[in-house]
Amino acid sequence: MITPKKELLNRIRKIHTMMDDEHPDWSAVFIVDKVNQYYLTGTMQNAIFVLKNDGDYGYFVRGSLERAKLESPLEHIFPMVSYKDLQGFMDTACPHAFVEGDVFSFTMMERLNKYFKIGKISSCDDIFYNARAVKSEHELKIMRESGIQHAHLLDDIVPTILREGMSEPELTARLYTEMIALGYQGITRFSMFQTELIIGHIGFGESSVFPTCFDGPGGNRGTSPAVPTVGSRERLLKKGDLVFIDIAYGVRGYHTDRTQLYMFGAEPTREMLKIQHECWRIEQEVVKRLTPGNIPSRVYAEIMAEADLELLTNFMGNAHEQVKFVGHGVGLRVDEYPVLARGFDRPLEENMTIAVEPKNGLAGVGLLGVEDTFVVTPKGGESLTGGADNPHDSIIVV
Repeated sequence: MITPKKELLNRIRKIHTMMDDEHPDWSAVFIVDKVNQYYLTGTMQNAIFVLKNDGDYGYFVRGSLERAKLESPLEHIFPMVSYKDLQGFMDTACPHAFVEGDVFSFTMMERLNKYFKIGKISSCDDIFYNARAVKSEHELKIMRESGIQHAHLLDDIVPTILREGMSEPELTARLYTEMIALGYQGITRFSMFQTELIIGHIGFGESSVFPTCFDGPGGNRGTSPAVPTVGSRERLLKKGDLVFIDIAYGVRGYHTDRTQLYMFGAEPTREMLKIQHECWRIEQEVVKRLTPGNIPSRVYAEIMAEADLELLTNFMGNAHEQVKFVGHGVGLRVDEYPVLARGFDRPLEENMTIAVEPKNGLAGVGLLGVEDTFVVTPKGGESLTGGADNPHDSIIVV
């Protein structure tokens, strides 16, 4: 369970090199986000990780120092009571500090300014997003295990637990229990600010296209307006329902993402199969383009130009609320870089991991489509999560 020391040092060097290349005047990077801490140290504590421009680093831990030393093979781990304890490690003058713009709070900045003369402050978020986007063999090994368990859950276990009359929250609970038994880590992490999901989006019939603030094609009515997730206690599974399950699965911090559809007690209609076939075809076209050097924004533009948008009138949502991407990176969080969308012009690199998810809402039926997680390779996307080899098998009849 311990991340190898060599792996961690390689990641620290990668961040240092990227900082030198993209921000030559940087002085120090201050990391408080626990996912980024795990990426660099192999542990998650109440702590701050500091990387200096001379290459030296220190992990300063409020709690638990004992656990940090048990879980991380790094040597530069120190106790910390306040940010003052960083003074012996670095100069008080810090002309250009980099912090995580998404999570480094105003209060934290005040504490840092109390003990250091901070000049310019910039965000290092893109550095970490781009660094984490390319996976090592160590990371891919973990993700492959996640994908195997994920596929077994959706292909073999879910059809045995669907029963007439069960509610959406009941299915969520059953899924969570089965996932834990398989090896699921118990939590699914997102980068999106204030995103709260248990395991993903689960819906019977039209529930899967209910309006949502979540930045994705699927929706959920939720247990109440205060908790717009998990599912509705009133919506019970009945024969003829399309069951939509879009869930991430995580092992040792790393996620895979997959969507699977089921028809309960009936066969899919001709209209459903036509839409499903087009979504599956789009996924296959994207997979061909998941090669090093391809530009994500260009892939998105090509796919949108080729898609049958007369058939897919509710592509990536419904007619009123459609998201503007067709795939996203996956890793320590479900929503990572790169994104297959406009504005993402950094070329794909080998061993990036991307969930491809062309979907389309159908009124009165629910959300159709496919999603699987792939590794970028010179030959195109390598699937980590199984998925259907042909469009007819992409809806499992139960």
